[in-house]
Amino acid sequence: MNRVERMALLNDSYDVLIIGGGATGLGIAVDAATRGFKTALVELGDFAQATSSRSTKLVHGGVRYLASGQFHLVYEALHERAVMMRNAPHLVKPQPFITPAYHWHELPYYGAGLKAYNVISGKSSMGPTSILSRRETQALIPGIAGKNLKGGILYHDGQFDDARLALALARTAEDNGAVVLNYVRCERLLKDRGRLVGAVVRDLESGSEITVHAKVVINATGIFVDDIRRQDDHGIPRLLSVSRGVHIVVGAQVLGGGSALMVPKTDDGRVIFAIPWLGKVVIGTTDIPVSTVEMEPGHQPQEIEFLLETINPFLEVKISEKDILSIFSGLRPLITGDSKSTSRLSREHHIDVSASGLITIAGGKWTTYRRMAEDTLSFAIRRRMLPNRTCQTRTTKLHGAIDASAAQAGSLSRFGSDALQVENLFSQNPALAATIDKSLPFTLAEVVYAVRHEMARTVEDVLSRRTRSLLLDAEAARRAAPVVARTMAAELGASFEWIDQQVAAFDRLAQAFYVRQSTPQTAPVRTASSI
Repeated sequence: MNRVERMALLNDSYDVLIIGGGATGLGIAVDAATRGFKTALVELGDFAQATSSRSTKLVHGGVRYLASGQFHLVYEALHERAVMMRNAPHLVKPQPFITPAYHWHELPYYGAGLKAYNVISGKSSMGPTSILSRRETQALIPGIAGKNLKGGILYHDGQFDDARLALALARTAEDNGAVVLNYVRCERLLKDRGRLVGAVVRDLESGSEITVHAKVVINATGIFVDDIRRQDDHGIPRLLSVSRGVHIVVGAQVLGGGSALMVPKTDDGRVIFAIPWLGKVVIGTTDIPVSTVEMEPGHQPQEIEFLLETINPFLEVKISEKDILSIFSGLRPLITGDSKSTSRLSREHHIDVSASGLITIAGGKWTTYRRMAEDTLSFAIRRRMLPNRTCQTRTTKLHGAIDASAAQAGSLSRFGSDALQVENLFSQNPALAATIDKSLPFTLAEVVYAVRHEMARTVEDVLSRRTRSLLLDAEAARRAAPVVARTMAAELGASFEWIDQQVAAFDRLAQAFYVRQSTPQTAPVRTASSI
């Protein structure tokens, strides 16, 4: 993924132009390209920079949707979960979960629900569901609170690295002929006699404007879809209600094993997870309505208190703010409904087309990204905006996919079939085998690889999304920023001034949003007005 080379190809005519490089937009790019449509995608920031890199890292059907009777939503997601596992085994894996029971009646009650969850998955099951004794539960989660523990229910779901999967989608789209670019802003939509015919975009690195013509323009900008819709029609009402989900990251010893903990009910009607992920434990999430759409939505002290107060009764050794290694949050693009609680708004997706022909796809969740993409292209085909071509993505392996058993082995397994390229960098320059920080598992070779092959342009790109350093340990990521900046500068031909600017910008970001704070936060660094 050479950005300079791809940028030169953008000034052209396409069948499909996609605005937005999160899970949905990248999924559409893969679908369109594999159907044989000439495809381009532009993203204002980095790939998956907003919501798509801030998930709970689950590929799941949605256990809590069973209680509300949304069986169709659960069924669809569970079967899409299986597709993700088949197509990206280097990035998606089964994860055992345990729901603890502290009253005898909870064992059959939760057991029945979770067995139904597994039955709905059918042949797509990731593992058996069973009722565990107290001793079996403690063996799988040594850190679980033992007082009054009666047992637990074991079930299985999927886990993944969201930002890495987004990159795999970007590279798969490119492998199939698409032009996929980050740091390109849609300045204005192009119309001819009232019909949409493309867009004028700006390369945020060079400042140059580029005219892109397209038969179909798709708005897949996630939390920012209403901004693009209003470029098309200033008077259109808002489509989205947005909520914030906050996660905290703590050390692996909090759970002490490979199984995740699922707290089945909270005061706001959600479930809370504590999940082993990349050598740490992710705890989340909240669901707070917000009125402002922001790339970095931050968090409030009471959200951290809520997560700690909710999870601590289930832990033998209680955790506090001082145990938090990182805090990350994202906004959910929910379709506006009648409920006053965002936790009760539907997670289904919505597709519409404007009078000028702008197609907007909104809502949904990571697990159903592929189905959302298929539905969007099928929507355009039904309206004769594109010729009828069959969807290929149910069986399209994503970039890097290798045999599932091989995918689970080795420290570079997330690179899949590209792992050898990273290893070759070690042999070419042994200095690149050094880790970027003593508390992080990522190497300088991975930084070089991110610049050369994954279109990383900033220190944040590398530390937040190419590696997951910022989410795993914010202070360690801050320490790593200077060496990462120097390594990137050597690849990009950047100046000492660029290095200083990048380190300073990353430090501000980390301190404002990811490092545990004892005082209220400052204003967000990037908002919807930057579109």
